[in-house]
Amino acid sequence: MKGIFSLTVLSAVLCSSLVVTRAEAQPLRVATFNVSMDATNYTAKNQPIKSGALVKALTSDHQQIKNIAEIIQRVRPDILLLNEFDYVPKQQGIDYFKRHYLSVSQNKQSPIDYPYIYIAPVNTGLATEFDLDNDGKATGIMGDAQGFGFFAGHYGMALLSRYPIDVAHIRTLQTFKYKDMPNAQMPIDPVTGENWYNAQEWQALRLSSKSYWDIPIKVNNSTLHILASHPTPPVFDGDEDRNGKRNHDEIRLVADYINNADYIYDDNGQQGGLAANSRFVIVGDLNAAPEGDKKRPATTDLLLTHRLVNATFVPHSAGAKQQYPQPYAQHYTANWQARVDYVLPSQYGLSIVNGGVFWPTKNSALHRLIKDRNASSDHRLVWLDLTIEQAN
Repeated sequence: MKGIFSLTVLSAVLCSSLVVTRAEAQPLRVATFNVSMDATNYTAKNQPIKSGALVKALTSDHQQIKNIAEIIQRVRPDILLLNEFDYVPKQQGIDYFKRHYLSVSQNKQSPIDYPYIYIAPVNTGLATEFDLDNDGKATGIMGDAQGFGFFAGHYGMALLSRYPIDVAHIRTLQTFKYKDMPNAQMPIDPVTGENWYNAQEWQALRLSSKSYWDIPIKVNNSTLHILASHPTPPVFDGDEDRNGKRNHDEIRLVADYINNADYIYDDNGQQGGLAANSRFVIVGDLNAAPEGDKKRPATTDLLLTHRLVNATFVPHSAGAKQQYPQPYAQHYTANWQARVDYVLPSQYGLSIVNGGVFWPTKNSALHRLIKDRNASSDHRLVWLDLTIEQAN
């Protein structure tokens, strides 16, 4: 496990064998936010996409980044996963974002401090020697990288916490091989009928397009496991559906991890997944929707109907409901009309108090923060308020 961190967190959801202790019943707000803080968002058209673009934007008093910070200051999560935040070794933008944006009042909002952070390498843009997208060229990046990206660390992740992170027990599954998942969905070339990946490629390909993290956070006397990931979008491919199949299996890895499947191993060689009776919250842009024209219920049901997951409360917003005519639009988390960002707590040891999606209505003064993609992101911040239940 390699990463950069500083320590802390918090937690919640529901189990009939547990009772809430009132002294410890203050809600914990856990959130996920795809912030679009990646190099493609800060690179001019027809210019090369390079790893330093985020840091350059951060140091230029960037309005989009200020808006993102204002949203975070308004919602004030205790634990927050950022998706699409570039990981650049020795140039960590997360510290600058904390000091110069989150710790500075944005539009008269109270600053917010996250003493504990975790950021680590991801598979996006990590070069391979193969032609993984079968376009006749082995470029090493983009579709030929371990995960789609223009450089190693592109579209990365970062976790911010107001509670201590148990650094010694962080588990990452960045290097877990796709081939090692039993009954993994191998895409088939629709023209040749052969496996999309040849034998050498299949031996080398990692499952996670970014990474998979189990970050234990100490909330008072309890441990809360933040299970963070950002599976590949199930699009941008062909009839072989290689990205759709990978998205499915990346999400299946989450389900198998909370099932403590014995085939799983982490980057330190530890076998198995999460121990029974663990408090956890699954967070991230999972890039799979349960309904609508982009729906993939066979994928989302792996988590939404899982016996260990409490998916009964669906975060919603008045803004999305106002903007789109679909009956389930209130649950959208992205402006391209889909619910793809999730905060899913365990049935064990947590209770859901409330939650929501930051999507102001058009007549709200806050609509300026999400009026288009350039204002902040094409995704919305999603949160749940949770309480930690203690055993009798």
